[in-house]
Amino acid sequence: MARLSVLIADGNPVVRAGLAAILSAAGDLDVTAQAQDGREALSLTRRHAPDVILLDVRMPGVDGMSALPHLVQLAPVLMLTYSREADIICEALSLGAGGYLVHGEFTTDELLRAVRDAPLGRPHFTPTAASAVLAEVRALRASSHPQRAVAQSSERMHNSVVFGLSSREVEIMDLIASGMSNQQIAAACFISEKTVKNHINRIFAKLQSATRSEAIARWLGTARPGVTGHG
Repeated sequence: MARLSVLIADGNPVVRAGLAAILSAAGDLDVTAQAQDGREALSLTRRHAPDVILLDVRMPGVDGMSALPHLVQLAPVLMLTYSREADIICEALSLGAGGYLVHGEFTTDELLRAVRDAPLGRPHFTPTAASAVLAEVRALRASSHPQRAVAQSSERMHNSVVFGLSSREVEIMDLIASGMSNQQIAAACFISEKTVKNHINRIFAKLQSATRSEAIARWLGTARPGVTGHG
């Protein structure tokens, strides 16, 4: 496995030291630089060209959110922070962050996997961040089509009973209907792609559907009654 270089940007020296110890012990990750604020992170990134940047939101001086738009032009950025506010999470993602991990919500293995996946464009979210993403997706749908959103909410509730979908399956079906790929769903729900595929197989069986478009049509109530459309 190719070694990855990592830059850690966090205002807390204890957190930086702890992260550096975890990453260095992995064997395939090198902590090439540590920064205490956004300005230093930008300077060190230009000097060391890391493969991944771990960035905190709140730091003295130039904070992570101010530095983020500049850093993402140089390397993949993974937010690693105590900040749990939904608006901060959504803003970080809109500015180009490739994932959002909240301290206390991930294991060492999950952190290492997120760091390794960052250069590959595979996003990772801890539960708080995933919930914020889901809420944002639903809010956007509701704001653009408020009457349709209310109707679809009632339809989803009805369909979950008719088709016998679990709460997790309803959540995943909503994400499928929003156009997310398996990889994006896995990141949003903080589960593996294999688990997503297993859920989708069960959902398709319950909806008597063979394709994504067919499942979406049945879920949103646009499929003709009695037509399964295996074509």
